[in-house]
Amino acid sequence: MKFKKIAKVLLSCLMAGALFTGCGGGDQQGGSDKKDSTQVSDVKLGMISHLNATEKKMEDILKTLNEESKIKVSKYAVTYYDSLSLMQMGIESGSIDEISVYKSVGEYIIANNDKYENANDAINLYADNFCFAVRKDDTALKDDLDKVIEEMKADGSLDKLVKEYVTDVDKGQTPSAIEIPTTEGADTIKVGVTGDLPPLDYVSVDGQAAGFNTAILAEIAKRSGKNIEIVDIDSGARVSALSSGQIDVIFWVTLPASDKIPADIDKPEGVELSVPYFNDTVEHLKLKK
Repeated sequence: MKFKKIAKVLLSCLMAGALFTGCGGGDQQGGSDKKDSTQVSDVKLGMISHLNATEKKMEDILKTLNEESKIKVSKYAVTYYDSLSLMQMGIESGSIDEISVYKSVGEYIIANNDKYENANDAINLYADNFCFAVRKDDTALKDDLDKVIEEMKADGSLDKLVKEYVTDVDKGQTPSAIEIPTTEGADTIKVGVTGDLPPLDYVSVDGQAAGFNTAILAEIAKRSGKNIEIVDIDSGARVSALSSGQIDVIFWVTLPASDKIPADIDKPEGVELSVPYFNDTVEHLKLKK
């Protein structure tokens, strides 16, 4: 299995969104005198490593936040995994105690696997932003994506898709395949899909893309008049596949920018990001006793 281990780190509750991205911190606790009932120690936590930033860079940022924050921090021993499936293998084998996932993904896992429950030790103050990544020189494609997303926000259709495919969806059911409309003779956009974050990003056993992200792509095809080809791709190979021209678009997630976190901290070199179309907080899951 591909994963990386680091020593015990401190993660600020202020940076709950960073819990999913796998970022290190200092080794000294700080915060107010008020007792924090959610504080835990020596929890072996699994996270998906998906940031472009180095662990050292993120460690420096979080160390600063920890020093300045009035919120208590929790101590974790963190293991980074390349995918959700590998991370689940880690917790089920006993290598880790908890896994850090997006709230919508956690609800899906719990609904479909009665071995899991919410660990209730993550305070979700921040939400990561979901967007599209394209090659830096593909400005026309980025403009097209931004235009459609802003239109969908303005007319309420984006909120409807969130409600239908994320908020109100029966997470105990496998996401159904979504038909993406085609336009004869139109240009084709190749989109890399990992299928590793149901119900947001999902690929069925027979190779059919489904879930919220696919619903977004269907709406983009409808409004832009472009054809969209789904390319099943490994999560760790997304950026290289994009830069090499194998695909034109990948899904990406960014930390919320602040005065301590640069807006481009998550952006790989040679890549531009669309405006965000969704955001989600982070929660921890554990196996039932």
